[in-house]
Amino acid sequence: MFGALGAALVVPQAWLLAHAITPIVMDQAGLDTALPWLLGVLPVLALRFVITTVADRQGLTAAASLKSQVRDDVVRHLQALGPARLAGRASGDAASVIVEGVDALEPYVTRFLAHAGILAALPLIILAVVLPSDWVSSIVLLGTAPVIPLFMVLLGRGAEQLNRKQWRKLTRLSSLLLDGLQRLATLKALNASAREAERLAAAGEAYRASTMSVLRVAFLSSLALEFFATVAIAVVAVLIGFRLLAGTLGFEAGFFVLLLAPEFFAPLRQLGVDYHARMEAIAAAERILDLLDEAPEAAGARRPTFNGPPAIEMDDVTFAWTAGRPALQGVSLRLEPGEVTALVGPSGAGKSTVLSLLLGFTQPQQGCIRAGGWDLADMDGAHWMEQVALVPQRPHMFAGSVLDNIRMGNPAISRDMVRTAAALASADGFITALPQGYDTPLGEHGQSLSGGQVQRIALARAFLKTDARVLVLDEGTAGLDRATEAAIADAIRRLAPARTTLLVAHRLATVRLADRVIFLEGGRVVEAGRRAALEADGHHFANLLRDAGLQA
Repeated sequence: MFGALGAALVVPQAWLLAHAITPIVMDQAGLDTALPWLLGVLPVLALRFVITTVADRQGLTAAASLKSQVRDDVVRHLQALGPARLAGRASGDAASVIVEGVDALEPYVTRFLAHAGILAALPLIILAVVLPSDWVSSIVLLGTAPVIPLFMVLLGRGAEQLNRKQWRKLTRLSSLLLDGLQRLATLKALNASAREAERLAAAGEAYRASTMSVLRVAFLSSLALEFFATVAIAVVAVLIGFRLLAGTLGFEAGFFVLLLAPEFFAPLRQLGVDYHARMEAIAAAERILDLLDEAPEAAGARRPTFNGPPAIEMDDVTFAWTAGRPALQGVSLRLEPGEVTALVGPSGAGKSTVLSLLLGFTQPQQGCIRAGGWDLADMDGAHWMEQVALVPQRPHMFAGSVLDNIRMGNPAISRDMVRTAAALASADGFITALPQGYDTPLGEHGQSLSGGQVQRIALARAFLKTDARVLVLDEGTAGLDRATEAAIADAIRRLAPARTTLLVAHRLATVRLADRVIFLEGGRVVEAGRRAALEADGHHFANLLRDAGLQA
C-alpha cells in the first residue's frame, strides 16, 4: 500500500515539472516563472522519500516476522516429528531448509511483493491520467504493456525448473559438507579425507553451474524487459515528436506524457529484476512445504498424575520402519515398578525400536503401550517425557559450561543439586578437577572430555531429574572403568526402588544390574523372567552369557 502510494506521487511530480518547463521552452520565460512550480516539486519529492522509506521498513519488518514465524514453524514441526522420524533424513537437508530456505523468502517479501503493489496500481493510474491528454500514447502504452508479462511467463517456466534443480543441488552440497565436518575424525582415520574433499568439490561445482544457469535466465529476462520497455518508450516519444511538429499536440501535454512513459514501464522492468527472487522463493517454499507436509504422529492431550513408578506394558505391539520388514512382531512385555529390567538380544533384534516406542518418539502400528494403565498414544508427549530420565547410548554435549549441560532440562536447578547428582554419577571428582570446575566451557560434542566422562555427565542429568518416575538407560554404563561402573551400578540400585527402570543392554556385563530380563530376537520376545532363573535354565539368555564368557 505504501509502495503504491509513493509511486502514485510521480503523477503530480510530472505535472508540476511540465508546468514549470513549458513557459521556458515555448515562451522563453525566465526562471522566476518556473520557480514556483519547481518549488512545488520539493515537498512531493520529500513525501515520496518518506513514504518509500516507510514502505521499505514495513517490508523488512514483514520479512523478518515471516522468517521468524516460518523458521519457528519448521523447527517445531521437526520437534513434533521426533528423533525416530528424523533419523533417516540428512542433517544438511533440514539445515538448508531452516537456514537458506527461510532466508530466500526475504527478497520475495521485501522486493517482489512490495513492488507487486506498485505494479498493480501505478500503470492504471498513469493510463487514467494520460488518456484525457493523449489517447494515442495511451493506446501505445496499453498495447505494449502485456508483452512484458507474457514474455516473463514463457521464460519463467524453464527458469522455475532450473531453480528446483538448484535447490536440490544445494541440499546435497549442505548434506555433504555437514556430514564431512561431523565425521572428520573417521575420514582421517580411513585416509578418506582427500576423496571426500573431491566429492564436496564436485557437488560445489555442480551447484555453481546450476546457479550460473539460473542467473543466465534471470539476466536474459531482464535484458528482454529492458528492450521491450525501451522500444515502447521510444515509440511514444517519436509519436509525440511528430504530433508536436504537426501542431496536433500541445507541448505541455506531450512533455507530461513523456515524463510519465518511463514511470509506466518502471514497475514492469522492476518485475524482471525481482523475478529471480520470486523463483528462488518458490523453490525454497516448496522444500519448506515438503517438510511441513510430513505429518507427525497424532499427539495426545492427557496429562495423568503418577503417584509412584508406573508399570509399563507393551501389548501385542507390531512396528515396521519400512513396509514389509517389521522390526517388532506382536511384542508383549511388562516393566515392573521398582525393578530394573534388562532388554537384551542380538544386534537387529529390535531393542532400539522398543526404546523409541516406549519414549513416545513414534507410535506402534498395531497394539498399544500403557504406563500406569494410561495409553501412551493418548498422553501428551511433553508430559510423558517429564516422567522419564534418559541416558542415551551416545550422549550429546552442547556448547556451554558443564553446569549448563547437566541442568539442561531445568536451568533453574541450584548448583548444590547439580553437585549431588554429579556425585551420584561419580562425576563430581573429575568435574571439580577441570580448570574452571563446573563453569568449564565444553565445545559441541564435549570434545575436551573422554567418552566415560561424557557418559557420567549424561548419568548426572538423569539423576538430577528426581521427579522422573521412569529411568531408561541405553547402555548407560558404557565407556566406564570397573570401579566407576560399580559405583554407578550401586547408585542405580539405590534409585531403582522409586522408579521403573529399563536397561537396554548392548554389553552383557551390564545385565548384572537387572532384576528381570527380556530377551528379544527377530523382533519377538523369546524369553522373559527373573534374571537368576533365566541364567540357570540353559536357554537363550544363558547361551548368550556363555558365548560371551559371562556365565556364572
